[in-house]
Amino acid sequence: MTAPLLAVIGRPNVGKSTLFNRIVGGRPALVHDTPGLTRDRRYGEAEYFGTEMRIVDTGGLDLEAQRDVIGAGIHRQALRAIDEADALLLVVDGTTGLTAVDHDLAKQLRATGKPVFLAVNKIDHQTRDHMVHDFHRLGFGEAYPISAAHGRGIDALLEAIANVIDPNRTVPAPQKDEDDITSYLGDEDDAPEESPAPDPHEASQPLRVAFVGRPNAGKSSLTNRLIGEERSLVHHEAGTTTDPVDTPFSIGGRDYVLVDTAGIRRKAKIDADIEKLSVTMALSQIERADVVVLVIDAEIGPAEQDARIAGMVEESGRALVIALNKSDRISGDTAKSTLRELTKDTFHFLTWAPTTLISAQRGDGVDRLLDLVDQVHKEARRRITTGELNRFFAEVIEEMPPPLYNGRTVRVTYITQATIKPPTFVLMTNKEDGLAPQYRRFVSNRLRERYGFRGTPIRVVVKARKDRHKEGAD
Repeated sequence: MTAPLLAVIGRPNVGKSTLFNRIVGGRPALVHDTPGLTRDRRYGEAEYFGTEMRIVDTGGLDLEAQRDVIGAGIHRQALRAIDEADALLLVVDGTTGLTAVDHDLAKQLRATGKPVFLAVNKIDHQTRDHMVHDFHRLGFGEAYPISAAHGRGIDALLEAIANVIDPNRTVPAPQKDEDDITSYLGDEDDAPEESPAPDPHEASQPLRVAFVGRPNAGKSSLTNRLIGEERSLVHHEAGTTTDPVDTPFSIGGRDYVLVDTAGIRRKAKIDADIEKLSVTMALSQIERADVVVLVIDAEIGPAEQDARIAGMVEESGRALVIALNKSDRISGDTAKSTLRELTKDTFHFLTWAPTTLISAQRGDGVDRLLDLVDQVHKEARRRITTGELNRFFAEVIEEMPPPLYNGRTVRVTYITQATIKPPTFVLMTNKEDGLAPQYRRFVSNRLRERYGFRGTPIRVVVKARKDRHKEGAD
């Protein structure tokens, strides 16, 4: 069965592509402050706690802009997206206020008879929440204050959408009557001890590995070394690779698809339109990959741009291996020690990502690289049973209970793993805002200490447990 389609609609420059990227993960849509940059429909897929959906990003709708040829094409593409969608997400800019174009779009969307959700973007702090009120005049009921750039309010918006497009959705963890985790652990017979079995279809699919990095780091040479032939053109001039190149590859009974991508330079250094498109397509491969290998020229060493790329991988939730290529040119213990320290400092925020030395030209370390790719992919698909997680979390609470929130105790009822790739853990509490980001990071660090998860990001999210007694009173 095809997942429901959600169309992201709005006037130019309100943050539709940024929101699209936030929902689907990675950066499959190019984002820039130039109105009209998005011209075609861009599709992506997302899952919100068991509810699958397809997302389509559209160009900005503006009656004035559609008078020229390009504007008219953008308009046609957006209208087609509206027509084929099951639900519509109207994005407006909270900082500029309600406009005549917003009114026209609201009227047009309402006429479709489809569910419409209103997202008021660029509300990046609660002090701006009052900006939402004016948009209630559009007549869509709830208006969701969000910041697509920072992720604020996205959870509430997605939950509302999921409840409408999938009315039969189930909560990914059981509800318990006990008020604390110790009583939950005392009744393990009711706990879902076994996580869902791995999807055998997914296990039989080739492992998709994307090689990304700055120009001339040796991505194409690495691809050629692995497959044993010149599948990708290699040249000393940066920018030889433009389109991502998919290459099926098998070794030791394991199937892979190797993806060689264009070098990713800093935006300030990208001039030609074709290079901009190539970089955009390279970034989109991060979201499509099972594992990303960040290839770095060891002679030059990792730089700020490598850290940016690694940050994109972490944000997308993909498993990551850092490969220091051309390591055969690094001689002497002092030089190697300096390289290790520079790598550690550059990727200080990714202590979980393994680093390996390779030489694509000579073949040194390439077998080890594939072993790491297999290992981090296994970790990204790892599941921990709910019973085991709650036994672990009882120890965490004993070590450091959640801090008080507004002078009141925050109770964590239970913890469960909701998804894999990346492993995502849900803490059910009596106060959704009661667990500060610092405490979630503390829990994340303890999860890594206990279970590893080497090479994959993990997510720790908080959801408020519904008060059954209050619902009964209503």
